[in-house]
Amino acid sequence: MENGKIVSLEDRIPKLKQQRRKKANRRLVFLLLLFFSIIVFIVYFQSPLSHVHKIEVLGNSFYRDQELLDSAGLSENTNIWKVKEKTVEEKLKKLPEIKDATVKVHLPSSVSITIKEYKRIAYIKKDKSYLPVNENGKILKHIGKNGEIPANAPILIGFSEGNVLNEMIEELGKLPDEVFNSISEIHHSPKETDAYHVTLFMNDGFEVSATIRSFSEKMAHYPSIVSQLDPAKEGVIDIEVGSYFKAYEQKGADENEDKEEAEGEG
Repeated sequence: MENGKIVSLEDRIPKLKQQRRKKANRRLVFLLLLFFSIIVFIVYFQSPLSHVHKIEVLGNSFYRDQELLDSAGLSENTNIWKVKEKTVEEKLKKLPEIKDATVKVHLPSSVSITIKEYKRIAYIKKDKSYLPVNENGKILKHIGKNGEIPANAPILIGFSEGNVLNEMIEELGKLPDEVFNSISEIHHSPKETDAYHVTLFMNDGFEVSATIRSFSEKMAHYPSIVSQLDPAKEGVIDIEVGSYFKAYEQKGADENEDKEEAEGEG
């Protein structure tokens, strides 16, 4: 009874059937959509549509793009959904030249890789080759993808991996660009009293005698020292303890004077 009216069972049965039919239809539509969605996803996942179509590599000057992709395990056959950003980054950072790497997946089908390399502080002479030396003191085994040695990179001679080289690289990293770019060669020339003694040949023609232990502190004053010298007179600037200059010709004159004195005494 509803509002004083009696609704017969015969009247309610068609409405109940209609409601059940609607629920069944909605359930069927949902299951069909779910089924076709799964089929579409499976087909997509196994088809070239889900592969990486574009890989952008930025910031690399040492490695070729393909070398980095090989190390990262990426190619255009890689499924975009299987690219794990952190995993790829860790693979790239295992390379001795790579300081940091950032990998980003851009759906639907592209990947970007941004590389930060260790700075190459100098080049070390090995037989007839010149190998890059990173800011972390690591000597690399090949000179990079462009095959060129920068004109302003100091050449290290007589060094090998170890404490002396590491301290030399650390001190070079502290130099002002003006001083750093003025260095042509650095020879490790140890003395009995100083295993860290080095001899520098500068682009302006001067020679510098120094010790690694106070290298950056003393070399920072190099422009000021040179500004007080006659550029026509080449010689040795000694900054091991104090700071003084000895011209090459003056050294020869002293030797002649010693020789003349010896002959006079004879």
